[in-house]
Amino acid sequence: MKIIIVGASGTIGKRVASALEKDHEIIKVGSKSGDIQADITSPASIEKLFKQAGSFDALVSMAGDAYFGPLKTTTDKEFNIGIHSKLMGQINLVLIGQHYINPKGSFTLTSGSLTEAPVLSGANASVANGGIDAFARAAAIELENGVRINAVSPTVVEDSPGYFPYFPGHIPVTMKQVVNGYIKSILGAGTGQVIKIH
Repeated sequence: MKIIIVGASGTIGKRVASALEKDHEIIKVGSKSGDIQADITSPASIEKLFKQAGSFDALVSMAGDAYFGPLKTTTDKEFNIGIHSKLMGQINLVLIGQHYINPKGSFTLTSGSLTEAPVLSGANASVANGGIDAFARAAAIELENGVRINAVSPTVVEDSPGYFPYFPGHIPVTMKQVVNGYIKSILGAGTGQVIKIH
């Protein structure tokens, strides 16, 4: 399979790429690194990405930023970070990518446990994650030619201790658990699923 990994240089992206590259052709995409550079907040940049990559069998996204900060002081501009980056960035990968993906291909997006288990200062991430889950379920009934779509929803991972203070009392998951969630989406048969790793 020819698999595009958006966010391939990140903590999770590196491990997913490593797990897949022995059996599949991997195209690594990052904002500043990788085989192709792309800005997912720009539809024009996403279009250019797919023109460079050509037709593909699977796309996996672990990209997109969200704002963390107290709700009381959060501004519209700050809240739009998660909307434009993590939510619309990933949605646009599908809206544009559906015209380049091979029949029976798949999209795998990344949401997160904050949809169901919010934390202090995390409202923006919760909204972005919830939107991604809803989009995956809805897009699954409209994508054509047997194309599948799922969202992987991890909680904080062991390899990201910097995030632990934001998740008091949450039990970190192993990177192996998270990677297996992505493998299930990419190589499995399910669609419209939210694969929870928490």
